[in-house]
Amino acid sequence: MRRLLFILLSLGLVAPAAAQQRSLGVFGLWGAFAEKERCFAIAEPSAPTRAGEGRGFASVGWWPGRNVRGQLHIRLADRKRPGSAVLLRIGDRTFQLAGGENDAWAPDARADAEIVSALRAGLDMSVETRNVRGARMRDVYALRGAASALDAAAIACAPQR
Repeated sequence: MRRLLFILLSLGLVAPAAAQQRSLGVFGLWGAFAEKERCFAIAEPSAPTRAGEGRGFASVGWWPGRNVRGQLHIRLADRKRPGSAVLLRIGDRTFQLAGGENDAWAPDARADAEIVSALRAGLDMSVETRNVRGARMRDVYALRGAASALDAAAIACAPQR
């Protein structure tokens, strides 16, 4: 858990005031957190691209005020080469993500739902693209604990009735 919190702090995802964000728990290799307007499950790569490059992460978020549920976000370890595809593989499924300079997302809500379903059932996932120098970037994430972290984040941001 210390390592996950260190990563979150270094990525600027954990607010300085502890009251702004609360931990929902660490489940295997995934953590879940709630903030005022969003909840998310997050993990760092179990096998990062290369030492010395940036730190990537994968997260799935819920923003009740925006009616967003289970939205995938991948932070790439390095800047992506313009025009390069970003491929997410979970088991025998491959998804092409929409990518920005350092980030990638599912192209739409339907793809997000399919990816979240695959995350729940998979053992690991990989994200692959080319960096601005043309070198292959590939991060591998173990999915142990992902389903529980996803559930914790979803429940924490479920509409109150």
